[in-house]
Amino acid sequence: MDIILLERIVRLGGIGDVVSVKPGYARNFLLPQKKALRATESNKKLFELQRAALESRNAEAKSVAEKAAEGLNGQNFLLIRAAGESGQLYGSVGTRAQVQLETPLKNIGFRTIKIRLHPEVEVEITVNIARTEAEAVRQEAGEDIIGAQFEEDRIAQAALAAEIKEFAVELDGYEP
Repeated sequence: MDIILLERIVRLGGIGDVVSVKPGYARNFLLPQKKALRATESNKKLFELQRAALESRNAEAKSVAEKAAEGLNGQNFLLIRAAGESGQLYGSVGTRAQVQLETPLKNIGFRTIKIRLHPEVEVEITVNIARTEAEAVRQEAGEDIIGAQFEEDRIAQAALAAEIKEFAVELDGYEP
């Protein structure tokens, strides 16, 4: 289906471009969200009449997004999420409207993610995903939470094994 874009769409085109997309994408997303018009002769004429207004609205939105980006770029954010002992999140942190993730966030730790505030304005932020605020502070200090947890478990198991060995020796004089 051929459509006229009313705003810049990443990996598709800019304002006024006539592009071909799958009919479902046009019917279910682009047309209802008023991001495009069907590429008919009457809509092409209508677009040309509205072009200046659309371009000025886009320029305003871009300047607002650039101002917001100045405050966000390089910021650190904390996400407290439930996770298992291995650091695997219960569920995952997935993509939202403005947040562009290469892959879903499935483990605790630090990640750098991109936020698209406008089709032409993108910022990177760092997210610290932890199970508790105390754990987040430890991660910020550079501690490997999961590795430390496994080390604590290993030490506890070694202490328990030593205790069992002492008990066995006391019981019947068994010495391996």
